[in-house]
Amino acid sequence: MNTFSFKNKALYAESVAVTDLMVEYGSPLYIYSHRLIVSNWQKFDQAFGDHPHLICYAVKANSNLGILNVLAKQGSGFDIVSIGELERVIAAGGKPGRCVFSGVSKTKTEIQRALELGIYCFNVESAAELDCVESVAKLMATKAPISIRVNPDVDANTHPYIATGLKENKFGVSIDRALTLYKKAALSKHLDIFGLDYHIGSQITEVSPFIEALEKALALISQLKAEGINISHIDIGGGVGIAYNAEKTIDIEKYIRSVLDKVGDLEVILEPGRAIVADAGIFVTQVEYLKKSGVKSFAIIDG
Repeated sequence: MNTFSFKNKALYAESVAVTDLMVEYGSPLYIYSHRLIVSNWQKFDQAFGDHPHLICYAVKANSNLGILNVLAKQGSGFDIVSIGELERVIAAGGKPGRCVFSGVSKTKTEIQRALELGIYCFNVESAAELDCVESVAKLMATKAPISIRVNPDVDANTHPYIATGLKENKFGVSIDRALTLYKKAALSKHLDIFGLDYHIGSQITEVSPFIEALEKALALISQLKAEGINISHIDIGGGVGIAYNAEKTIDIEKYIRSVLDKVGDLEVILEPGRAIVADAGIFVTQVEYLKKSGVKSFAIIDG
């Protein structure tokens, strides 16, 4: 779907002339297409059919309240990495009970606030974080819902600065270490094991690294089951790449189908960000504004 197009040498956003928007809102100006944001999100959601799933938009991709509101109205979940992002989601109409809290630097204050708001799940990144979440939950006399982020040691074949699934990357814990942490969490009165999480990188344009990571994660889930630890969901992260210059990228429906062929009855959580918003917006400015800094306005068009 191309919602930005030229008609009679004039650029249009959906059915609205960009020049008209510049007159109304000023310039420089970011313009996003409501129609394309919804369409991009629905591609992921509809690919799952009736299988239990939750599409959690990665707020870090674009945290504008208007965009968050568009997705909240679709029933989207959200992947957040700070309490500030969670507060933005709530302000935009999103539900904390449909949010997963990722990130490597959660503070005790953030964990407490997320528990008060009813976060769906914490994606725990380390042994130290597991202890921190447990200690906060204990002080609050409650149980914290957790999954553990596993580093599957998979090469995502993307730029090294946005690869997160190799053992030398700082994110997640090794599969061997994860088994130990799950056993520890299972013994805690203040931790409630929900799922298993991984994320191998961004701007990935091949399915094979995703499937390799999935198979390693499912093997660990089988080990956990043998230990009497049951996992209710698997969070397969985000990272689906987009075409910037007509590159070949992933067929989302085929990708999801290949996932569903392997996961059985497990609920699947997916965390797309760039794939939802990157091609849904443009930045426009008049030449005389190029020497100035700052963006005056932000518009979401549903024309």
